[in-house]
Parts: sequence; C-alpha cells; structure tokens
Amino acid sequence: MVVLNRIYTRTGDDGTTSLGSGARRKKYDLRVAAYGTLDEVNAVIGLVRLHTAADKGFDAVLGRIQNDLFDVEADLCLAEKGPGGARLTVTDTQVNWLEAEIDRLNADLAPLKSFILPGGSPAAAYLHLARTVCRRAERIMVELKDKPGESVDAPALKYVNRLSDFLFVAGRYANDKGARDVLWAPGQNR
Repeated sequence: MVVLNRIYTRTGDDGTTSLGSGARRKKYDLRVAAYGTLDEVNAVIGLVRLHTAADKGFDAVLGRIQNDLFDVEADLCLAEKGPGGARLTVTDTQVNWLEAEIDRLNADLAPLKSFILPGGSPAAAYLHLARTVCRRAERIMVELKDKPGESVDAPALKYVNRLSDFLFVAGRYANDKGARDVLWAPGQNR
C-alpha cells in the first residue's frame, strides 16, 4: 500500500520525476507521458461517474476500470523491479474481464450504420473524450515499447487497447443504448 504523508517533495523542481524503482526521468520522458496520460483517462472517467451514479452496475464497472488503470500506471511506472523485487503487472485476466464487459454492453446495442460524433448525453460525451485520451495513451505506450532499451508489458498494452473499445461501446450505452447516438452525416454541409 502506498502511504503519502507529504504531497510536495521539491525533488521535481529540476524537471525530473522518480519512477517506482527510484530511477529519475525527465518529466517529458515517454514512460512518464504514458502513465500521465492514463491518469488523464482516469480523471475523465471520474467526470463520467458524476453522471452514472444512478446506474449502480455501470458505475461499479467504471469504478473497477479506474482501479485497474492505476494497476496499468504502476506497471508502467515500475519499468524494472522495484525495492524488494516486487512488481505490479497487469494480467490477461483483467483484459478478459474488460472484453466480457464490452460484449455485455454491446449485446443491447443496435448495429452501427454510420460513425458516431461525440455527444448525446453528458456521460456519453465524457466517455468519448476518455476514449480519445486513451488512444493517445496507447500511441505513447507503443512508441515507448519500440524505443531501444524500453519495454511495455503486453497485457498492459492489450488492456489499454481494449479500454478504448470499451469506452466507445460505453458511450453508446450511456446514450440510451444507442438511441441518442449522434451520427455522422457524410458531406452534409457541402
């Protein structure tokens, strides 16, 4: 368990931050950008939850995802084993659970006949925002994985890829199961 007694440490005043292993990295480092961007996703999901509290089951799923996102962030933050040799990693079980949630939500949705514009209900709009931030996090993670001397665990990358899919389906679900989806009308304003 993490214990935070002091919020400011002044150690980042030089433009660096500490990974979970204690190694220092520049604040613009790809690894820091990856888990920082996932933190943005988590914050947007927090905004979604302001609008989903009445749907206890759906809100609980979003709460679990928020917790799992911290696991992904910890996985990225501990590029190598931390003190004591322990390392938190994302598992395929978490990915499989997310896939099952996508299938469960998608079962009640009508097939799409056009692309969807972000909007409809506030929860759906925020879910689409979370999806776009999630895709950015995924791009950063892939770039990090491809950088010599760096690595990203496969389940963490799979989880983030599936999460963006979940957020898309969840956006439709939050739009009265797709009834309030805002559809793209190609060439409408030519």
